[in-house]
Amino acid sequence: MWRKWQTIRRPYSYVINPRLQRAVKAECQRGCDVLHLEGTWTGWLGEGCDPARVVLNIHNLYDIDLDRVPARGWRERIRRALRRKAEHRLIRSHGTLLTLTPRLQRSVSAIAPEIPVHVVPLGLDVSLYPFVPAERRPAEPLISVIGSMNWYPSYSAAVRLLTRLYPAIRKRMANARLQIVGWEARRALREYLPQPGVAVAENVPDARPYFERTTLFLYAPERGSGMKVKVLEAFAYGVPVVTTSEGIEGIAAQDGIHVGCSDDDEGLCERAIALLGDQSLQERQRRAARELVNQQCRPDVVLDQLETCYAEMLARREKRVA
Repeated sequence: MWRKWQTIRRPYSYVINPRLQRAVKAECQRGCDVLHLEGTWTGWLGEGCDPARVVLNIHNLYDIDLDRVPARGWRERIRRALRRKAEHRLIRSHGTLLTLTPRLQRSVSAIAPEIPVHVVPLGLDVSLYPFVPAERRPAEPLISVIGSMNWYPSYSAAVRLLTRLYPAIRKRMANARLQIVGWEARRALREYLPQPGVAVAENVPDARPYFERTTLFLYAPERGSGMKVKVLEAFAYGVPVVTTSEGIEGIAAQDGIHVGCSDDDEGLCERAIALLGDQSLQERQRRAARELVNQQCRPDVVLDQLETCYAEMLARREKRVA
């Protein structure tokens, strides 16, 4: 009962181990310079710490992600209201904020106009993602979407693919197959399954084998804030990507160079079919995309920006003390 009450009062705080909470609090009491928290709900760990020493990184905002999605029933409306209240409370509770993209920065600044908000992209070390050599690329057209189906943007991308994009592509490319990989994929998408040519894998321990057998990563959310990890991972592995403007938020990918990008179904299908039928185009795009991720997201680039944020944070604190 207490756990349920805590979930209502502090949404998603149940994921934080009480021992971790105590350890962080003890470290803050001993006196750390910076407590860096990744993801909105880790903000609960900052309770009881000096806000001037806490940096909270906001990866996405439900205000954006669910803005155009109608709630299903009164329970869902209550859950959303509690989640939104908690999200705003945590954003306003810490002395320095990070976001992954300028769009998120604008939205977060509107919620907490008095708090400094820095933009630092997601870090990704491409050396940890072996580039799939051309000779190991699949010969048959296999389209994939990979991501947690508990997160609305990935769920909406899978639904769009199953109901609109894949049927349209298969009319023009009959041998095209579809692979959906993600947490709770079968349960979340059960009303759209089974379908001819569609395979589903859920709760897999490692997504790498699924990327490696993918001809084209087609990820088309209509709404979803922040940088999309699976799009970046597809770039890093050397898997050609077709997505929407939402899918490349926060990274300077250009349509036709690094990615196939369109917000309408026709444009997405045209780019997907063009890539599936042209191996030289696949090769050019996947190499350009990996290089782009390396330029913008490699650890040293991201760490330099983080250190700038920390330095400004410490300077503000020293000025306040003086």
